Amino acid sequence: MISALAITGPTASGKTRLSLDVARSFGCEIISCDSMQIYRGMDIGTAKATASERALVPHHLIDIVDPNEAYSAENYREDALRAARDITSRGRIPLFVGGTGLYLDTVARGTSPLSPPSDPELSARLLREASDSAGRQELYRRLAAVDPQSASKTHPNNVRRVIRALEIYELTGRTKTYFDELSREGEPDIDVTTVCLDFHNRETLYKRIDARVDMMIEDGLVAEVSRLSECGLLTEDSTAGGAIGYKELFGYLRGECTLESARESIKLASRRYAKRQLTWFRNKTGAATLFLDREDGAMRDYFDILAEAREMLGCKT
Repeated sequence: MISALAITGPTASGKTRLSLDVARSFGCEIISCDSMQIYRGMDIGTAKATASERALVPHHLIDIVDPNEAYSAENYREDALRAARDITSRGRIPLFVGGTGLYLDTVARGTSPLSPPSDPELSARLLREASDSAGRQELYRRLAAVDPQSASKTHPNNVRRVIRALEIYELTGRTKTYFDELSREGEPDIDVTTVCLDFHNRETLYKRIDARVDMMIEDGLVAEVSRLSECGLLTEDSTAGGAIGYKELFGYLRGECTLESARESIKLASRRYAKRQLTWFRNKTGAATLFLDREDGAMRDYFDILAEAREMLGCKT
């Protein structure tokens, strides 16, 4: 079994800097665990490690598909396990870094069969059926009829998840719930020791998120979204186009809102996402929690944080 490490946590919590220092001290190579950093050209809004940062430590699963290409959690699991085996074969340690809890979960679970790959034609047909409110309601009703457990865990407005669950059923005659249960059987291929970054004072995290969004706008996020949209790589109905920081700017580019309004929408969506991330990691991964601030909300000394992270992850050097 492969042994690996993971540093997770909400957006803007400082995973990149900490992971670079842990990786260099522990002989790791980094495997991105971020569902949007896989896309080429989506650099500013996904807060990818810079070229100079990636030069310090080898990184994997960044910039591997275009934004208009389909890519699932199952694809990620296959690619991540391949990368982890390659890293281990060279005597180094895989270090998963990112905030997509579902991706980490797919890697850590067992080897039983997973749901089938997406069928582009079927997916496109279902997406056309969901083009209006009545169509979306009908798709959700169909899902509830064939797979009530999946429906109960999926919001009716989460069109992509509804479509994926229906797609699985139409392709196989089996429900998404069936494949989810199979995936939890058997021994996992990889043993992951996980640390989740967190804050005693949620407002401390929210201020960091706001500052990051402001920096992204200043660094050219609007131009990035415009460029990808104009060349047809980024569309509003795609998975990539639904990324926080991108979907909010489509309206601005069409002249439907001000940049300030779009900026505030990105901040709000990012805060809500951070809250969901923390809930996931607490409930799903069994990760050890590493607080970055003291109980009074003041940030801890970074080198104290690094020392604690290394201890929690088992780094003794």
